[in-house]
Amino acid sequence: MKKKSFFEEVVDVLKKDARFVSEKGELLRNAVFEAAQKMDAKLLKALRANEETRKRFFTDIGGGITVFDKQQFGWVVSNRAFLPDSYTRFRNKIGLAVGDDMIASSRDVELVFPYKDCVLEGGQDKDSNSRDELFYNKVLMKDEIDRLLSAKVFSGAERFEHGKKVASKPDLKTDSLVIRGNNLLVISSLVEVYAGKVDCIYIDPPYNPQSSANTFAYNNTFNRSTWLVFMLNRLQVAKKLLSKDGVMIVAIDKNEQPRLQVLIEEVFPEYDVDCITVVHNPRGAIGTNFSYTHEFAIFVTPKGKKTISDCKLSEDEIDWNPLRNWGTESLRSDAKNCFYPIRVKNGKIVGFGNVCDNSFHPKQTEKIGSEYYIYPIDKDGVERKWRYARQTVESITHLLRVKKIEDGFDIELGKDFGVFKTVWVNKKYDANVHGTKLIKKLIPGTKFTYPKSIYTVLDCIDAVVRSKKDAIVLDFFGGSGTTGHAVQMLNSDGGNRRFILVEQMEYAKTDTLRRNVVVQKEAENSHPIVYCELAKSNQRFVERIEAAKKGSELEKIWNEMLVTGFISCKVDPAKFSMKDEDFKELSLKDKKRILMDLLDMNQLYVNYCDIDDKTFKVSAADKAFTKSFYGDK
Repeated sequence: MKKKSFFEEVVDVLKKDARFVSEKGELLRNAVFEAAQKMDAKLLKALRANEETRKRFFTDIGGGITVFDKQQFGWVVSNRAFLPDSYTRFRNKIGLAVGDDMIASSRDVELVFPYKDCVLEGGQDKDSNSRDELFYNKVLMKDEIDRLLSAKVFSGAERFEHGKKVASKPDLKTDSLVIRGNNLLVISSLVEVYAGKVDCIYIDPPYNPQSSANTFAYNNTFNRSTWLVFMLNRLQVAKKLLSKDGVMIVAIDKNEQPRLQVLIEEVFPEYDVDCITVVHNPRGAIGTNFSYTHEFAIFVTPKGKKTISDCKLSEDEIDWNPLRNWGTESLRSDAKNCFYPIRVKNGKIVGFGNVCDNSFHPKQTEKIGSEYYIYPIDKDGVERKWRYARQTVESITHLLRVKKIEDGFDIELGKDFGVFKTVWVNKKYDANVHGTKLIKKLIPGTKFTYPKSIYTVLDCIDAVVRSKKDAIVLDFFGGSGTTGHAVQMLNSDGGNRRFILVEQMEYAKTDTLRRNVVVQKEAENSHPIVYCELAKSNQRFVERIEAAKKGSELEKIWNEMLVTGFISCKVDPAKFSMKDEDFKELSLKDKKRILMDLLDMNQLYVNYCDIDDKTFKVSAADKAFTKSFYGDK
C-alpha cells in the first residue's frame, strides 16, 4: 500500500473534526486556519496525537512543555498542494499586516495599502503558457513598488536601416524603438525619459472575451476584476507620458468597453472621453441574437481643446454644392471682391480673373477664345457672389470642380475634409482584408490571425499627429506591430515621426520587429529602428523553470538560484529542501510552482541603479546603450 503524503495525513487528521468538514465532505480550510490562530485546544490535541503532524508542528522544549508552530501550520494550510483550489501561502494575503508579519501570523491588525499588479507572477512570454487567469494579482508594499517600477537596464540593442541590420550606434533622438519586456516595467522606465513628451498613445489591449474565442496570440482570458486592475496600473503610468496636448486611443470591443470607459474617465478626469464605433467585420460575428460587425476606439483628448484633425473624405463621401452664394446677403452688391470670373478650359479650372467693375454685367458663361469665363449668376440671371473672395479663392482650388449645365458651366465646391463622425464605416477598416491578409503577406507563417486593419490604426493616429511631423507615438501592446507600420506610412509626407512599440511575448522580434523592418525596406521616407530587451535577472530562472522537463533540472536550477538569484524575503531558504519526501511526491507542475513562489518577483529584471553592480554582469555594450537611453542620469 502506497504511503500517504504528509498533506494527505494532515487532511485525515482534520476531517475527524466535524467543524472542519462541509456537508459535501470537503475540508473547510478557512475554519481550520481560524481555529489555529485561536490556538483551539481540540485542534492542537488532534494534531499532537498524530505522529507525523506532531513531528512537523510541535517542538518539545523540556519540562513537559511542547510548543505549537502556528506559522508553519498556517503555511501548510495555505499551500496549494494541501488543497488544490487554494492559493499559495502568499497569494491569499491582501495587505493586512502587523510589522513585517501578515495577518495570518497575528491577531492584531494594521491596515496598509498595497499595490496590485496582474502580470508579474504569470510572466507569460509564450503562447503555450496561455491558461485561465494566468495573470495573478501580485500584492506589493510601498518599498517593493519603488523597486518594481524603477528604471530598468536594456540589453541586446540592434539597429536596422532600410530593412537591414547595421553596426552603427543607435541615435535615440531620431530612431524608433521596439522593446521586449513586461509592458508595465518598460513604460515605467520610459517615464524617466519621455514623461510629458509622447504625442499619441495607441493601444490594443487583450479584449477579455466572455467566450472561449481568443483572437489574440497572447493570453486573452482575464477575469474581469483582474483585467481592470491590469489596465488601471498601465493607464496610470501612460498618463505621465502624454504631452500637454497628447491624445490616447484605446481599442476595445463590447466585452469590456463600458467598464473600461468608466475606468478611463476616473483616471483622466481632465480629459474628454469619446467612444468611436468602427465597423471592422462587415460579415459579422454571429452571437445569440445579433451579428457583431463593430468594435470601438476610445479617444482620450485634453478637455475642450481641438486636438483631432479633420478627417479626409473619399470621393463618394464629398457633398458638392454651388460655389455661388444663395439666400440672404448673397448678392453681388453685398461683397464686391466676390464677383469675378473663373476661367475654364477643357472642363478644368485654369485660373481666376480680376474683380469686375461695377458697370460690367456679363452672362453667366462667356466664351473668350478657347476658354470659358464663369460668373456667379443664377439661372434667373441674378448677379450674386462667389463664397470666397478673389484674394483667397486660389487657396481652395483643389476643392473646386466644373459642372456642365445647359447654357455653359457652373462651379461647385466640395470639401474633402470634415469633422470625424462617431461611426466609421469603410471597406478599408475590414480587419480580414487589410489586417489578416496583409500581415500574412508581410510575414509568412505569422501567428497573428486577426490583427487590426492597417487603415483603422492609420486613421486613428493620423487624426492626432497629422500636423506634428516630429511626433512620438507609443504602443505598449505592440502585438503584430501595426502601429509602427502606420507611423511609417504617415511619414510618406516627409515627416520624422517616431514610434515606440513594447511587447513582452516571444514574437516581439519574430513578428513585431520583423514586420516593421520589412515595411522599413520599402518605405518612401525610411527611418532607423532599434530593437532591445529588458535585461533579465530572476526572469532567467522563470524561463528555465518553465522549460524544465524533469525534477533533476529543477534541483540544478534551485542550487543556482541560491547562488545568483534573488529569493523572496518571505522565504527562509534554509527551511526548504528539494530532498524532502513531501516535495518529491509533488507533480512536476507543482514543483515548478513552488520554485516560482520562492523567487523574488520584483527582481525579474535588472534595475538601472544596479547597472554597475558586478552581481548582474551587465556587458559594456548594454551599459553604453542603457546610459545613452537615460542620458547617463
